[in-house]
This record gives sequence, C-alpha cells and structure tokens, in this order.
Amino acid sequence: MPAPFDEIEIGQVVPLGAAAVDARALEAFIAAFAPGWTIDRGAPDAMVYAIWARLDSQAVVGWPQTKRLGVDALRWVRNPPPGELLRGRMTVMGKDPVGEGKGIVIAQHDLLDEAGRLVFSCLTRSVFAR
Repeated sequence: MPAPFDEIEIGQVVPLGAAAVDARALEAFIAAFAPGWTIDRGAPDAMVYAIWARLDSQAVVGWPQTKRLGVDALRWVRNPPPGELLRGRMTVMGKDPVGEGKGIVIAQHDLLDEAGRLVFSCLTRSVFAR
C-alpha cells in the first residue's frame, strides 16, 4: 500500500508477507519470556504478536505512514506449532482526513495459518501522509 492517503481505499487488502514459527526461536522465546510454557502448546501469544509486529514493520517501510497511534482489539485464536507458516494481511476498514497533509487509516491486521485459518487479529490506527 505504498500510496498517498487519498489513494487508499476502504476494503483494500494488503499482504504483509509471511514468516514461519522457527523452532529454535520458539525455544529461546519460551526460555526468555514464557517460563513454564511447553513447546508442544505452540507459540505463546506474545510470540505470535512479535511475528505480526515484524511482518508489519517490514511491510510499512515504503508506505507514507508517519505514526502508529494504537493497536487495539487484540484477538488470539490459536497458538501455531513450530514450522507453521503464517501469512499477514491488512484490510483497510476506514479512513479520515484529519488535517492538512494527514489522514488516519483504521485497519484490521490478521495472521493466517497455512490453511487460511485465523491465528491472530488486531485493529490499528495509523497516521498517513496525504
């Protein structure tokens, strides 16, 4: 979606890329941040969020997004196992021009598993240049 605010369309779906749940990274994450969690339970929610955050930050490099105002309505559906490929997507839910040269985009971000099932979802509000 590297486009000016005025060209962003409500309902537009933007792929955010893909990342696998790496078994070694999962073990290290559990050791550092989720003691007591077992690897057979899949990636902890915080790691799923971190995977989404990485995909999102890589995708927005070329966008005219100037600031992320908030990440809201977090929803975890399941914990993916090691090796599972997760794909990110963003769907524009709304937009509002808020001043000279700026607009706010409200979007739903989803991580889907290999079968296209929802793993994680959140709503974001971001400022875009016009």
